[in-house]
Amino acid sequence: GKRLVPLAQARAQRYAGDWAGYVPPEPRQPGVTVFDDWSIASLRPYIDWTPFFSTWELAGRYPQILDDVVVGAQARELLRDANAMLDQIETEEWLRAKAVVGIWPANAVGDDVELYPSPAGAASAATAALPVAAEAAPAAEVMRRLHFLRQQAHKPPGRPDLCLADFIAPRESGVRDWIGAFAVTAGLGIDAHVARFEAAHDDYSSILLKALADRLAEALAEALHERVRRELWGYAADEALDPQALIDEGYRGVRPAPGYPACPDHTE
Repeated sequence: GKRLVPLAQARAQRYAGDWAGYVPPEPRQPGVTVFDDWSIASLRPYIDWTPFFSTWELAGRYPQILDDVVVGAQARELLRDANAMLDQIETEEWLRAKAVVGIWPANAVGDDVELYPSPAGAASAATAALPVAAEAAPAAEVMRRLHFLRQQAHKPPGRPDLCLADFIAPRESGVRDWIGAFAVTAGLGIDAHVARFEAAHDDYSSILLKALADRLAEALAEALHERVRRELWGYAADEALDPQALIDEGYRGVRPAPGYPACPDHTE
């Protein structure tokens, strides 16, 4: 099995960023932004179809799966049905998608990240360069503390044991950094339609609808993150990535999700 090192040793070999030479980009729209009714139609280009097929136990990557000698015909039929149902979801407004996103000042303290109340309006880039604006927040201002796990693998020198907190400026650096978070849903209104299919003993349509709502929620996460990078935070205003590049995470920054090893605690 894997060789583990004591936590103190893992913390001693953390990733140390060059914070002295880094000016974190100020978000254009700090604080909380709510999207009360995100268009379902606009989400369709963002759908990652590969996990959709695995829901039906059809193995293979989209779009290659459509030409697969074993499951290709079945996959093409399933995709036809899925797109027909998406048309209905859109025109008959079966589902509603909503999202909320926040961008807050933040600093790392050990393996934790502290979030501070958002300043009124984003400071201009000019003031961000002044030492007074870069002062770390006093601990009393902490609005929320996020706890992250650190790797504890035995690694050769020069290979740090990473923690998500390593990628946010430490409080003692004096650099004011930022962190974003969001929650999305594309399943509002689904229950009545699932009940309708189940009453008609139409398990296929019921499973299809649930699988599509799941894909639409993931698509909304992708579309919203793009909007954050290009507009709300704006650090990648001229980004132009096609859907496959988005699926391959070809963008700047990371989007870790609660429940995965890097941030396992769902309660946060």
